[in-house]
Amino acid sequence: MRIAIGIEYDGTSYSGWQRQRNGLGVQERLEQALGEVADEPVAVTCAGRTDAGVHASGQVAHFDTAAERSERGWLLGANTHLPDDICVTWVKPVGDDFHARFSATARRYRYRILSRLVRSALYRHRAWWLYQDLDHRRMHDAAQALLGKHDFSAFRAAGCQASNAVREVTDIRVARHGDWIVLDVMADAFLQHMVRNITGTLVAIGSGEEEVAWAARVLDGRDRTRAGVAAPPHGLTLVQIFYPDAFAIPAPFELGR
Repeated sequence: MRIAIGIEYDGTSYSGWQRQRNGLGVQERLEQALGEVADEPVAVTCAGRTDAGVHASGQVAHFDTAAERSERGWLLGANTHLPDDICVTWVKPVGDDFHARFSATARRYRYRILSRLVRSALYRHRAWWLYQDLDHRRMHDAAQALLGKHDFSAFRAAGCQASNAVREVTDIRVARHGDWIVLDVMADAFLQHMVRNITGTLVAIGSGEEEVAWAARVLDGRDRTRAGVAAPPHGLTLVQIFYPDAFAIPAPFELGR
């Protein structure tokens, strides 16, 4: 039987999603918990790997098992064995044609910036604090140059292992909510550090350090060294994975932005 699950996690204490030799990944914790419920080893495949310190509210994964448990049994059993910073939010049996990664049609990430004079005690692990004022309208206007299918080499990490840098961004917007600036970006897939590097570039524009047209020139130049600094990981959250309606994958619940 193939089981799909939704997961949310605070990535602060983890070296990313993936199981690692020299660090603790979210995958390792999840496989241990599901293995306890299944009473057999469980291997989990996720929709999108997140880096160290990055969070998720809408991660999706699947696993195959011979164990027979109810959806409630998988859900409550897994969460009983998981630490407080990881939670399985839903469980759904799916057909063998479902694959958490390859069946996905798009991913959506959100980056939060706190733009005010003083830092936040409550959101110190969930947002990038910048004491200088940022013009979100300039950031939004600059971001529109990234819409469409492009070579995003200028925004990929030096160690990115993707075979090519072409991705299609279908929606990108920057909005302000009081002291908060929120970048939402959706694409068919993402390169390593792509959203963080885009964020750093847009911040340089929002601060007035660079002009709005700079984002387009950086994209066209395909040179990572000419883009902005990488924004820190803790402001980034994977918020949703999109699938064809036929799979009936639940959408994540979002309480505001």
